[in-house]
Amino acid sequence: MHSNRRMPFWAAALIGLVSGAVAVGVSLLAAGLVKASAFPVVAVGNAAVDLTPAALKDWAIRTFGENDKAVLLTGILLVLAGAAAAVGLLAARDIRRGLAGLAVFGVIGVAAVLTRPDAGPVDALPTLVGVGAAAFTLHRLTRRAFAPAGVPATAEFDDAGWHTPQEDLPAPDGTRATSVTRDAHATRPSDTVPQDRPEPAGRYVPSTPPVMRAGADRYAFDRRGLLTGVLGAAAVAGAGGLAGRMLSGRAEVGVARAGIALPGPAKPAPAIPAGADLKIKGLSSFITPNADFYRVDTALVVPQVDPADWTLTIHGMVDRPVEITFADLMKRTVIEADVTLCCVSNEVGGPYIGNARWLGVSLADVLRDAGVQKGADMLLSTSADGWTCGTPADVVLDGRNALLAFAMNGEALPVDHGFPVRQVVPGLYGYVSATKWVTDIKVTRFDQDEAYWTPRGWSAKGPVKTQSRIDLPKEGTTIRPGRTVIAGVAWAQHKGIDAVEVRVDRGPWRQARLAEAPTADTWRQWVIDDWEATPGTHTIEVRATDATGYTQVIDRTPIDPDGATGWHTVSVEVA
Repeated sequence: MHSNRRMPFWAAALIGLVSGAVAVGVSLLAAGLVKASAFPVVAVGNAAVDLTPAALKDWAIRTFGENDKAVLLTGILLVLAGAAAAVGLLAARDIRRGLAGLAVFGVIGVAAVLTRPDAGPVDALPTLVGVGAAAFTLHRLTRRAFAPAGVPATAEFDDAGWHTPQEDLPAPDGTRATSVTRDAHATRPSDTVPQDRPEPAGRYVPSTPPVMRAGADRYAFDRRGLLTGVLGAAAVAGAGGLAGRMLSGRAEVGVARAGIALPGPAKPAPAIPAGADLKIKGLSSFITPNADFYRVDTALVVPQVDPADWTLTIHGMVDRPVEITFADLMKRTVIEADVTLCCVSNEVGGPYIGNARWLGVSLADVLRDAGVQKGADMLLSTSADGWTCGTPADVVLDGRNALLAFAMNGEALPVDHGFPVRQVVPGLYGYVSATKWVTDIKVTRFDQDEAYWTPRGWSAKGPVKTQSRIDLPKEGTTIRPGRTVIAGVAWAQHKGIDAVEVRVDRGPWRQARLAEAPTADTWRQWVIDDWEATPGTHTIEVRATDATGYTQVIDRTPIDPDGATGWHTVSVEVA
């Protein structure tokens, strides 16, 4: 094998990078044939999410928002790129070292894949096939980088691939030979090289007679041969990745989603009152458009679930375990409901909240058909990607519009928001209620089972806390003196908002005018439209009172373990 001194640094790194790209492309293709979650890059990312401390996850959500998954995947790919380049450098020096490096990453990938909750032995195949393809590519490109040439085998090469002659070096026995490598100490003086093949690089070749043979059977760096090989390997990587994405079901699921004819609700939601949306520019609209609805979950790659293949299994502490298909679900009594969802990661004044009109069937009715046994107090639901959620059973069964939803704002659920079916439970934070891509519900007890977030320090039960937010004016803005609008939203799902108060510069509290709210399960807009803003810096605070008589307290608490508290406060400059 040729030593690294015979190959430019950039060439060795490029060989490693392209070999890594082939591994990713081929493994993605194989995962498309096996299972999307068997793609090792995603499996490693999911393992990283699972092992990340809760505090670091919270920081990522605060810092990157809904882009946290893209940042994580980008980071993983950058690490893989650096590692692949290092493998190329190792292989250029000794192919066995490069192959050993690939084997290490293969072991990591297989371990990550097989430790996922729904993994089976066959899920290791994409990683193994990808590593095998990378090993073949690494070996072939390393060989293509050299071609026979009339250049001494011991010529040194610079980073551009040009060789320079060397002076004669002493042999181990004290004699001198013409053009021996500087790694002569690696072999014995008795080594000989047959006349019908080139000498391996890195070996001392004694002269017989005292002058070595001419360079016609030597090897030199072949830039053109390497680059053509690289282009071919890159094409394989790209084609494999493209085919893998197509096989992952994105296209088929998109077509299936577009072809769903939504049934009309047997129980329509009340008409949205004309006064529910104050239609103030910059104020959150009463209905949040699907494209603007927040997304917070642990899925690095969104599960692609074909409704024709979807089933929901309900088992555990029930009298009659049942399995429901999507067609079965659509035949049940369909309910429509306006429900505001909120993430427990929402800081005071944060963006992770939205309101939508949902279409689905009653989760309580499905559970009653299965026959929930006495003593059961938890619904452990599982997503298609293996994530679990623990929902208090009594909340679902108390008469509220807890849904198995399949539509959102008049269209089939967006794939990012749980297509084909998700849970929607008013009054609970999403981490204990809003399972997307739901496929399994185990009726159990909190003292027997734990969901994903509970062992990570979060409360087992997560009722939404009464909160309010200032949308206008925004923090840090500069506004003109004179009459100014202060407006925002407040929420206390399944309790309802009774009052919102605002004060400026710690002055007296003023009652805000409330918009209409069709039910207690949605947020409510509020406004003060006659604040006389005077030049200077001003601080605006807001607090809400819900229908139980509870008024928000000023004390700020963090989001963990069960949601943030405190008054939302903004500072603005009037000039």
